[in-house]
Amino acid sequence: MKTDWLTGRLCAGHGVASGTSNDSPYPDGTIRMQSPVFKALGLDLSGCYFGTLNINFAPLEVSLANPDHLFEKLHWTELHPPETFSFWRVEIKASEADVVNGWVYYPHPETKERHWQPPTTLELLAPQLSGVEPGCTISLRDQRRRIKLVDTTRLRARLLEFLKFRVLASQQTFFEVDTLAKRQQWLAAMFPEALQLSEQDLDRVWAQARSLYTES
Repeated sequence: MKTDWLTGRLCAGHGVASGTSNDSPYPDGTIRMQSPVFKALGLDLSGCYFGTLNINFAPLEVSLANPDHLFEKLHWTELHPPETFSFWRVEIKASEADVVNGWVYYPHPETKERHWQPPTTLELLAPQLSGVEPGCTISLRDQRRRIKLVDTTRLRARLLEFLKFRVLASQQTFFEVDTLAKRQQWLAAMFPEALQLSEQDLDRVWAQARSLYTES
């Protein structure tokens, strides 16, 4: 089965991962500092450059599922609270380069104090590539199709419209039992595409539906 490449553009990062930022509290770079911790847990990044490639897919947002590695609440520095990281094994291709193996590097934003990435951007770890600069095209491929690009604005609008008649038919009873697990179970059966949205996006749509379609 053919697996499509996801193509975005290289953009400038914060310079914290590589240690090139003059304002960073980590002059050696966070990747160099974190790598021994990851290696002790079974992920060897020794073939990768100690810095990230920041790939922007705007206006599409990135949806990630089922990582190859999940490291929860790692204490890797005294300057930051414990942080959670996920990694996905991918193939990476620059516009004029051969295909190389690398990783999606995802510090979970809920455990990260600063230097967040927007949901349209992914950080990649790869061997050092020559001839790449901000604005150039970078593609990645996950053979297991766990990484998707989502038009979240359109999907939120579609979900809101889908909820309209269901909420109007049941009024307040639609929201009586509304735990995350119940919501995901219902969506899996009724509108599975919506599960590509983040919990925050789903909360936003549910709040809109409650405001628009229930009696005050």
